[in-house]
Amino acid sequence: MSERVLKLGIPSGSLQEATAELFKKAGYSIKFPSRSYYPEIDDAEIECLLIRAQEMARYVEQGILDAGITGHDWVLETNADVVEVCELVFSKVSRRPVRWVLCVPNDSPIRSAKDLEGKRIATEAVGLTKTYLDRHGVTAKVEFSWGATEVKPPRLADAIVEVTETGNSLRANNLRIIDEVLQSTTRLIANKTAHADEWKRSKLQTISLMLQSCLAAEGKVGLMMNVRRQDLPTILSRLPALQQPTVSSLSDPDWVDVNTIVNEAYVRTIIPALKEAGARGIVEYPINKIID
Repeated sequence: MSERVLKLGIPSGSLQEATAELFKKAGYSIKFPSRSYYPEIDDAEIECLLIRAQEMARYVEQGILDAGITGHDWVLETNADVVEVCELVFSKVSRRPVRWVLCVPNDSPIRSAKDLEGKRIATEAVGLTKTYLDRHGVTAKVEFSWGATEVKPPRLADAIVEVTETGNSLRANNLRIIDEVLQSTTRLIANKTAHADEWKRSKLQTISLMLQSCLAAEGKVGLMMNVRRQDLPTILSRLPALQQPTVSSLSDPDWVDVNTIVNEAYVRTIIPALKEAGARGIVEYPINKIID
């Protein structure tokens, strides 16, 4: 064990595997031993603790953890005073923000927030919901939901505030969305005292850089090709590059090498166009990290 250790919270539950996969791409191997809340990581300077994302910000604020990964929604819900190191746009299903939405049964007469006056709302995010109601000048009874929130209307609640990525579960339970309460993304957060420590701050900046570089590379590939100098303007005009392509001289003065990064979705249409424009020896290769 290193003399200096960063205590890092890894979210259990829905974000657990997605977080481990992102760390793996960044070069960190995290393993979850059976029945243990202390994941193993191949960095002697990091000590991991598996904790619910809902509780993460509170433990980071208290200094029990130096840093942790959780949703911005849970930072707001717990009103935690922490440092946001970086935003990490990933979740259990997609690379989109999650949405907290206000829902009612399809046959409910409730059409807007104003119709919730005096009604009963079930949710796991009590604080977020009360803040939302305050913004709309509505007084309603907000009850904490211990799970299976989608099944509570109409017998146990008039409405719910629930998190969703795809909306599939809401539709399956005969619910419709009447408003969006909040959009949230995953964040790397830190305790204020820990972040003020030069060594811990540097360690967190390294982790942040590597994680963000992996997310930036998703959906991107590299393309390299040989191009006649006379065809270079045409080739460059057809490349939707991430940045300006790199053009290098070859041993044959009439040819150059062109190297660039593009969105993977474009490749199937770009490569035929490049070949038609005179590019030869076109090679597509994977991109693991992009650091600006």
